[in-house]
Amino acid sequence: MAKICFEDEQLISEEKQNAGRGINIAVVDYDTGKCMDAKYFDMWEGEFSGHMIDFIKKAPQGSLLLMVTHDDGSTKLKQDAKKAIADLGSKEIQNIRFRSSWAFIAAKGFKLPDNLEKEKINHSDGKKNRYGGWPAEIQIEGCIPRNLR
Repeated sequence: MAKICFEDEQLISEEKQNAGRGINIAVVDYDTGKCMDAKYFDMWEGEFSGHMIDFIKKAPQGSLLLMVTHDDGSTKLKQDAKKAIADLGSKEIQNIRFRSSWAFIAAKGFKLPDNLEKEKINHSDGKKNRYGGWPAEIQIEGCIPRNLR
């Protein structure tokens, strides 16, 4: 299951019962580091791209958006949803495929440092996968400076 941790606190996880198949998103207040909202959007079953776009748009200026896929984040991911994520700075959202592992961190209303790792992707590849048809987990680690706004 997907996990999103920030400042040693789990924001999204199976234990918190707020993680699921598709794209998982946590909205974090940049100033306090506290989670303001967290949801997942199933991109395998149902049409949730529009709901995800609304969720992203409603995230306040001055917040961080932490995103990660679980199982499949691409099958029903519409082009306008990809654009909304690309507008936040994602370079890999256009490359996401069935069962890709993808993690991304974005800022609304301010810019993250260029040298900060903001995104990773690992595609499902039957010849190289460590876990059958599943790519290995990915993580983004680093420090976000406090003086960006």
